[in-house]
Amino acid sequence: MTDFSQLTALIIDPNPGMRANLHNMLNLCHLTKVEHAVSAGAAIRQLQGKSYDIIICEYDLGEGQDGQQLLEDLRHNQIISLWAIYFIVTAERAYEKVLGAAELGPTDYILKPFTADMLLERIVRALDKRAIFQPVHQLIAQSRLHEAVTACATGAASQPRHANDFMRLRAEVHMALGEAQQAETIYRQLIEMRTVAWARLGLAKAVYHQERFADAESLLRELVAENNKYMDAYDWLARTHEKIGQLAQAQQVLQDAVAISPHAVRRLRKLGEVALAAGDVGIAERSFQQVVSKARYSTFRDPEDHVKLVKTLVTKGDTQQAATVIRDLQKSLNGNDKMPACRALSSALLHESLGDAVRAAQELEAAVAACREPIGMSAEMKMVLANTCLANNLDQGASEVMLEVMNNAANGAEMARAMSIFERHGRADLAEKTAQESRRQVVELVSSGADKARQGDYKGAVEAMQAAVQKLPDNPQVIFNAAVAILKYLENLGWDRQLGERCRRLIDRARELEPANPRLASLAELHRQIMRKHGLD
Repeated sequence: MTDFSQLTALIIDPNPGMRANLHNMLNLCHLTKVEHAVSAGAAIRQLQGKSYDIIICEYDLGEGQDGQQLLEDLRHNQIISLWAIYFIVTAERAYEKVLGAAELGPTDYILKPFTADMLLERIVRALDKRAIFQPVHQLIAQSRLHEAVTACATGAASQPRHANDFMRLRAEVHMALGEAQQAETIYRQLIEMRTVAWARLGLAKAVYHQERFADAESLLRELVAENNKYMDAYDWLARTHEKIGQLAQAQQVLQDAVAISPHAVRRLRKLGEVALAAGDVGIAERSFQQVVSKARYSTFRDPEDHVKLVKTLVTKGDTQQAATVIRDLQKSLNGNDKMPACRALSSALLHESLGDAVRAAQELEAAVAACREPIGMSAEMKMVLANTCLANNLDQGASEVMLEVMNNAANGAEMARAMSIFERHGRADLAEKTAQESRRQVVELVSSGADKARQGDYKGAVEAMQAAVQKLPDNPQVIFNAAVAILKYLENLGWDRQLGERCRRLIDRARELEPANPRLASLAELHRQIMRKHGLD
């Protein structure tokens, strides 16, 4: 029998009887290092401080959040590793509802009632599969993506039973590298061997990333028509419609998806955003209301959701309900870094709708001041703030906010979108002036680190680029050059563990922001060479 003595497990269940029952079952499986969490919040706190080999979570957590939503939070915020084993326990009568959100990807579902032997069988199966794929997952976690591609090819040859899974993972790594054409080839091979939904979805994603939107739409429409429970296909179909300006179609697709799987907060949020952009205030209000309600029980609540709801309500003309939402925002999210800025912006939207220009301007100035701090406000919300500033003749505030957005624009399309905020208000002159200042600041920040490195001041170069990253955390040019500065330090002054890890994170972030950057491969390879030089690869 497999030795489970060193494995750790976390049971997440609000019912003390069920926790005790599961604990006893795990003990019977010779798994003794078992801990408990009584809620999603408690589980997140434990998982932030410690990793577990096995997580067993009850679907019905009884606090407004379910096991699927918790998994979504854990995966989205990268709290659990790629190889974490996550089981969802559910009653059979609820299985169809659970399955509707299957794109969240638990390791397996365990239907009640079940025995210790049944649980043991699932655990052994999951551990066996984890052992096969963990080497590749670890390469991915270490940003060694080209090596992961090779390891996937080797795994597919040596483990024919799992060849399809290795090919799937290889295609996903190609996508992460910005190599959509290579991914497309693999997905087409998989479809030829066996028509499976996930391969066809992967093909649609690869086609989408090559900007062949008509082909992507056709593939996704067929997939949704044939398999109405494959929720990820709905999301990509809606994204494709939105990309080509078909907001009404995108909204309908999202509504269909929410009707099947009503618990995914991110999809509800997207439906609200698309519906508001399409002018369907009723659907937008209902969606944002659900987002605020469902997120109330999540550790990762975002005050920006309240702003979106307030914006929808004032568009509808329901100022009384908007005021209630603002009070709830201030009360329930007190202590959140974003709360002051979001409260001020929400209040400005309300006062603007009531015709109180003076109070609207005061609140907008407060929101702009709050955004000067690194509070993590999204670019989308900053654009809402800038747009409202321009509508209230606060050009300086709009420029200040949009300068930061432009400084962190990942590509030309995002920069053009930022400039369009000014242009809609007839201020193309202000758009160009702000864009010029943005370009000047980025060049100045990057040049300061490069100059120090050329002079041999590698420590000073790292410090300068770290300051630049803190100022512009989402600018791909700054992130890339910060990684270069660290690599030059490590190459010339010797290995430093903290800097090596920071460099790895910067390379990950650069790849996330600009996956098609051709210089990323050589940057990652230099990082690996330096690690090998010091015997650390």
